Amino acid sequence: MRVAKYYNNRDVRLEEMPVPKIGAGEILVKIIASGVCGSDVMEWYRIKKAPLVLGHEITGDIVETGEGVEKFKKGDRVTVAHHVPCNTCYYCLNGEYSVCDTLRSTNFDPGGFAEYVRVPKINVDRGVFLLPDEVSYEDGTFSEPLGCVMRGQKVADVRPAQTVLVIGSGISGLLHIKLARAVGAAKIFATDISEYRLSAAKRFGADEVIRASDDVSGKIKSLNGGRLADRVILCAGADSAIEQALQCIDRGGTILLFALPEPGKKFPIDLWNMWRDNVTITTAYASPPADTIPAIELIRSKRVDVSDMITHRLPLSEAGLGFKLVYEAKDSIKVIIEPQR
Repeated sequence: MRVAKYYNNRDVRLEEMPVPKIGAGEILVKIIASGVCGSDVMEWYRIKKAPLVLGHEITGDIVETGEGVEKFKKGDRVTVAHHVPCNTCYYCLNGEYSVCDTLRSTNFDPGGFAEYVRVPKINVDRGVFLLPDEVSYEDGTFSEPLGCVMRGQKVADVRPAQTVLVIGSGISGLLHIKLARAVGAAKIFATDISEYRLSAAKRFGADEVIRASDDVSGKIKSLNGGRLADRVILCAGADSAIEQALQCIDRGGTILLFALPEPGKKFPIDLWNMWRDNVTITTAYASPPADTIPAIELIRSKRVDVSDMITHRLPLSEAGLGFKLVYEAKDSIKVIIEPQR
């Protein structure tokens, strides 16, 4: 089978690999659509394991089932989670699935930028989801990233009638905007350094868009009755973005760290002001099954319409271009690779 193998952000090669052989409890999925995630182009993270086949936002058809598989059959349209929790460890039993050791070590074989993927038994048990008839393969690739966004807003306790600021209007920021609109946020502000992405943020539900280099906190106050944001969702890892988040959070508010700089970087925080103003900083990582399932329903019902976010559909042979579009972050939003083309 053909795969797109990652060597670095500027070197993604079309190569051949054997079709994976499945065992008992496993399934083989023919990949129809696979989204390029922002994490796929975090070179400082990916380069350590290169060369490898990336791609975890996948949908496709089951073409083979192993002995003992009863929940699924050949021909089922599915989306598959690459990371799944054990459901039995201390962290899982306390609802902290994202820090489960099993979740951090599971994956499928080889990766979504391939014609076929072998889904291990544990993923079949708790990480394979049927696609509703109303959900296209392309839209289905959003179930994982939207699940991550849902988990983040749940952790940050985003509620109706709140003012939400999204810092960074890439794909994750835009999904946060769409979800905040769906849950009834009173006012949504969005920032970015790119006019293209600011325009997308406005189109996808932001009430006001602000250039990141402007006086963001001042503009929010002037448009929000003198108050800052109840919730700040940080979808950019630059120091200036972190500083902006701290400047824009209202008393009693919560900052969600959804994107961060690379490991080892430190950032000074005025703990006095955080304590005095009762500001909470929280984090969110991954999309356990409990968040993926409602994400699929939001996509099915069109409460979060994702189809208008796809800007590029590319064959597997052009996966390198797909990576380039994502890491350059210019005139693209969501790039989908279609391995069967």
